[in-house]
This record gives sequence, C-alpha cells and structure tokens, in this order.
Amino acid sequence: MNEISVTVPTAEDMREFGVRVAGLLRPGDLIVMTGELGAGKTTLTQGIGEGLKVRGPITSPTFVIARVHPSLAAGPPLVHVDAYRLGGFAELDDLDLDASVEESVTVVEWGEGLAEGLADDRLELIISRGDGPDEERRVRVAGIGPRWSELVLPDG
Repeated sequence: MNEISVTVPTAEDMREFGVRVAGLLRPGDLIVMTGELGAGKTTLTQGIGEGLKVRGPITSPTFVIARVHPSLAAGPPLVHVDAYRLGGFAELDDLDLDASVEESVTVVEWGEGLAEGLADDRLELIISRGDGPDEERRVRVAGIGPRWSELVLPDG
C-alpha cells in the first residue's frame, strides 16, 4: 500500500485537489471515499468530475444512490455512488456497478467496508476535519494494488 497525506485548507482547495486526483485516473479506476458528514466528499468528487470533464452538476447522490456523468471530452464517464443508505455489499452489488467499472471512473462515498470488492486496485481517500473552527481538512490517499504501487499526485 502506498500512502500520501495532504492538508486541504478550504472547500475550493478540496475541489482543486479533486482536479489533481483526476489527472491520475483512467477507465476502470475505483475510488472509495470515507469521511464524516460534511467532510468534503462530494466537493472532492466535484473536482474529480471537473478534471475528467464530465457533464454536471455533480451533487450528492444520497437519495438516488448512484449517478452517471458522461464525459464531455471523449474520456471515461464518472459513476458517483453514495453508499450511506445501503445495508451491505448485497445492496451495492444489486446496483450492478461491476458492469460499468471497467469503462468508468467510479467514486463511492461512504464505501469503506462495502466497495472494496468491486476492484482489486483502488484509491482510498479518507477525509478528516481539523480541530479548529476553520475549514481545514486532511486527506489521506492510499493506493491499493499494483495499479497504485507508485502513487504520485500531479502538481497543482
């Protein structure tokens, strides 16, 4: 496992960090996001969508569970999943995400403990808030599997 930790001071910085992460992504990539409510998972996904040049707007898919954002630039579509209300892997499996994982970039919010079975290689993004009153977050990026053995974030 390869890990990087990044401090993200503001929501705009979180979006920009997502654009940087998008620079690493290709069809078949799975991102599993973890973080408390309001940590910035959807903001980070908005940045990833911006970097991938997909059709938006990207909003939290909490009530629809999954949204597909087609590419506007001949790149991979973004499949954005919110696993918060799912009761387990069986319900995630019912979404048939494995049918689209190979040609898409798939982001699963609240996916820890559920989405790891979708792909052997994945990026795990764990977002935590600082203790102060500011918006600062820390994002731990862990690359799992051979695909991410040499994880290096593009400059931003």
